[in-house]
Amino acid sequence: MKAMILEQPGSPLKAVELPDPEPGAQQIQVSITACGVCRTDLHVVDGDLTEPKLPIVPGHEIVGRVSALGASVEGFEIGDRVGIPWLGHTCGCCSYCRSGAENLCDEPGFTGYQIDGGYAEKTVADARFCFALQSERSDAELAPLLCAGLIGYRSLVMAGSDARRLGIYGFGAAAHIVAQVARYQQREIYAFTSPGDDAAQQFARDLGAVWAGDSDHPCPVELDAAIIFAPVGSLLPAALRALRKGGVVVCGGIHMSDIPSFPYNILWGERVVRSVANLTRQDAIDFLALAPKVPVHTRVEEFPLAQANQALQALRNGQLTGAAVLIP
Repeated sequence: MKAMILEQPGSPLKAVELPDPEPGAQQIQVSITACGVCRTDLHVVDGDLTEPKLPIVPGHEIVGRVSALGASVEGFEIGDRVGIPWLGHTCGCCSYCRSGAENLCDEPGFTGYQIDGGYAEKTVADARFCFALQSERSDAELAPLLCAGLIGYRSLVMAGSDARRLGIYGFGAAAHIVAQVARYQQREIYAFTSPGDDAAQQFARDLGAVWAGDSDHPCPVELDAAIIFAPVGSLLPAALRALRKGGVVVCGGIHMSDIPSFPYNILWGERVVRSVANLTRQDAIDFLALAPKVPVHTRVEEFPLAQANQALQALRNGQLTGAAVLIP
C-alpha cells in the first residue's frame, strides 16, 4: 500500500510502499477513502508532541470501508463504512478507565501518534474504538468530524449548557463545526481570528456568528464562556478579560504555546480555566448522533495523499478555510 510516514519530527513526510497491515483478533482492516488533516497531526510532525512511535503514519480523522475482520470482531461486516478517531486504545483497568474518564487513561494509544494512522491506503484499528458512519455525507465531508468535531463537541459540553454567549478563539476546522452545533443550541457566537483575517471572520459570520473580529480587539459583550482552539497561549488572558464572573475558558487544543503571566483580578470572580484532553467513545456516540440533526456541514479542501506535506503546510500557514482532507 502507499503511505506517507514521518521518520523524524521536523522533517517532511516521506512517500513509501508498505505491506498491507493485517488485523489482529480484535481489529478491523480498513481501506481508507478519506483522512482529515488535523492540527494535532501538525504538532506530531513539528515535534510539539514528543512521544510518537517512529516511523509513524500520521492521521486520525479516518473514514473508510471495512476490508478484513479479526477473528474476535463483533458488530462490523465487510464493506461497512467506519470512522477511526484519535483515541485508538485504552487499558480498560486504570482508575480513569473504570470511572468513565477513558480519555485520561494512564496507558492509552493514539491513532497517528503511537498507532499507525490514516495517511495511507489502508490501516488497522481496534474495532472497539471505531464507529459506524451511516450519514448521507461524503467520506471527505465526514472525516473532520472524527477529531475536529469530537474535540469541538467535548469543548462545548465543558463550556456549560447555560453559556449563551460563547466566544471562539481560532476559527478553523474545529470551530466551524462547533459553531454550527452552538447555533443549533441557540447560543450567540463571537468569533476571534488572527488580526486581519477577513476571510475567516466572514466564514464565521456565514455560519451564524453575531460578531467576528480580530483576537487583539476587546469583545463587544461579556461572554459566558470561551473556547480556545488556536494554539496561542496569549489568547487565554484575552479570553479571561472577555469573560463574566463565573464564566469558563476551555482550552480545546492538545498543545499550546506558553501562557504569559496575567493579573489575578481577571481570574478572580470564580472564573474557571480548564483543558480538554482527548475524547471518550461516549463523546463520539453522542456527537455522531447529534451531527445529522443540526445538520453539520463541513467545508473541506481535498488533497491527494501524495500532497500531504502541502496540506500540512497550508494548515501551518493559515491558508485553509475549514479543513483539509487527504484522498488516497
